[in-house]
Amino acid sequence: MAEKPSSSPDSTRRSEKSRRAIYAAALALVGEAGYPRTTIEGIAARAGVGKQTIYRWWSSKAEVLLDAFMDLGEQAARAAGQEPYEIPDTGDLAADLKLVLRATVDELLDPAFEVPSRALAAEGLVNERLGAEFVAKLLEPQLQLYVRRLRSAQAKGDVRRDIDPRIALELFVSPLAQRWLQRTAPISYDYTDTLVDYALHGIAPR
Repeated sequence: MAEKPSSSPDSTRRSEKSRRAIYAAALALVGEAGYPRTTIEGIAARAGVGKQTIYRWWSSKAEVLLDAFMDLGEQAARAAGQEPYEIPDTGDLAADLKLVLRATVDELLDPAFEVPSRALAAEGLVNERLGAEFVAKLLEPQLQLYVRRLRSAQAKGDVRRDIDPRIALELFVSPLAQRWLQRTAPISYDYTDTLVDYALHGIAPR
């Protein structure tokens, strides 16, 4: 008797299509309506799936959004041929940092990222639990990429060995985040290049 063909490839494709639709729906809704008014029901309706499909994979809308943002970053890294993503180490620390911060500017100015990011950032200020979860699971792992690059520079003698990389990275990452979040001034390649120069060389007379 011939074996019945397996349907798992089709099931896998359907699952991936549903997952992608859910990610897109979640990011769109949180950008349009804000985090408090985004619901599992709304995500399901927007994605064209049943609620049970979402609850099969996630237990809350926070988990859906976290995974959606992580997927967004993975897609960008994949498109750039840099998966898994690491900050480049060409031996030129300033050039490497400027490169990754320019890419960050592009991301922050991309509406697909900017709109939901602003909505979640605003909610994270008043929702301590959500804010802590996104820092721990999404933001801090990204910051650790800078830590690893700075430690590599320390090992090569390009950065003082007594500095704490986790603090040092805030010299160029935090001003960018603050300017973007509060819209105190435009963000640009020139701006982030200058941040790197100031961070690596200081502002005292040479």
